[in-house]
Amino acid sequence: MTTTPVSPAPGKPGSAGPARATRAGGLLPADPVLRLATVLTAVNSLGNGLYFPLGVLYFTRIVGLDPTAVGLGLTIAGLVGVAAGVPAGRAADRWGARRVGALLWGGTGIATAAYTLVHSYAGFLAAVICATGLQMASRGVQGALYADVLPAATRVEARAYLRTVTNIGMGLGGALGAVALQLDTRGAYVTVILLDALSFAGPALLLPRLPLAEHVRERALAEAGAPAAGRWRAVRDLPFLAVTVLNAVLVVQYTLAEVGLPLWIVERTGAPRWTAALLMIVNCALVALLQVRAARRASQVPGAVRAMGWAGLLLAVSCAVYALSAGLSPVWAVVALTAGAVVQVLAEVLSAAGGWTLGYELADARAHGVYQGVFGAGMSAGMTAGPALVTVTAIAHGAIGWAVLGAVFAAAGLAVAPAVRWARRDGDWRGEPAA
Repeated sequence: MTTTPVSPAPGKPGSAGPARATRAGGLLPADPVLRLATVLTAVNSLGNGLYFPLGVLYFTRIVGLDPTAVGLGLTIAGLVGVAAGVPAGRAADRWGARRVGALLWGGTGIATAAYTLVHSYAGFLAAVICATGLQMASRGVQGALYADVLPAATRVEARAYLRTVTNIGMGLGGALGAVALQLDTRGAYVTVILLDALSFAGPALLLPRLPLAEHVRERALAEAGAPAAGRWRAVRDLPFLAVTVLNAVLVVQYTLAEVGLPLWIVERTGAPRWTAALLMIVNCALVALLQVRAARRASQVPGAVRAMGWAGLLLAVSCAVYALSAGLSPVWAVVALTAGAVVQVLAEVLSAAGGWTLGYELADARAHGVYQGVFGAGMSAGMTAGPALVTVTAIAHGAIGWAVLGAVFAAAGLAVAPAVRWARRDGDWRGEPAA
């Protein structure tokens, strides 16, 4: 793919591309908006990385809850988060993404801190539904926030840079969280939980300090007195919903590394158990290296469509390679699994970049909150359904299951092109040119 990345508009503050900004400003971007967003992202991802490897163990080993009951509670919380995404996006349109985002992040921090007070299953359900629901609801609001504070020409590349920061922060946090796992005491677990809570509550205080981008201020002046976009138009925008569903199918790939591959390695291959950690490290490192480059090639709609198509095909290839790892010797199983993980990373960075571009470019700019809420809810739904889908296909049926899963990925990626053509033909009400 050789699409040319969009050049930033000269002379406007906050318009330098992320890669250029990082070279100009050292470790942090030179652009003040992106620099503050980087700090917020780094702090939050570090806290999440700390908590990620030990969250379930805290509730089972320390609190003493049944693992199956904990899994059910997390599923219920995820469904609540999916349902909360669209109303949260509508709230962002009405009261501003910065204000609503700050409230959601602050609420997530408080609910996360409440984990330390849990002593019963009822308390666990209340805390986890609040924390997970608020965090997942903030996903679409975060997309609307980026639409409001980042220049449109470099928004996708900026999101790619922030995703790189997220992966680095999660990796560092996970390494530190391993110390708490080794100590395996209530005090160590509680310390990590409180640090994770602070990683939400602290940055929430700084969100309102992010200034609106120039194009948002100009649009507000131009639309003063003009009729507003339909409040809930996104939920009736069938072409946009079609793209959202296809993106949600591709998002299922994230559960491969978290759920599918660890189970596959232990139950179906001769690879050592530590291979799951190796694949996670490979994923984090390659995403950090490749995400910004992939975003530059998918910053316009045609490039984004190609990226999504290739992502679906590459995911199908990675599923086939994972299936081949069964029955191999331990060494060759590790080689096959690592090769599959590398192919999956290529798909991941392409689908992420393509999804960001389509989520913004196919939305009504007057109602980014509810549109990003719908798009974020689709992603949340994909990640919520992912473990069950991966389990009933690949884990339950081996090579045949991997083939089915790969076919689903390939079909979703290739279907993006006609869905986008439908959306662009139907885009006259957004003030867009017909394709």
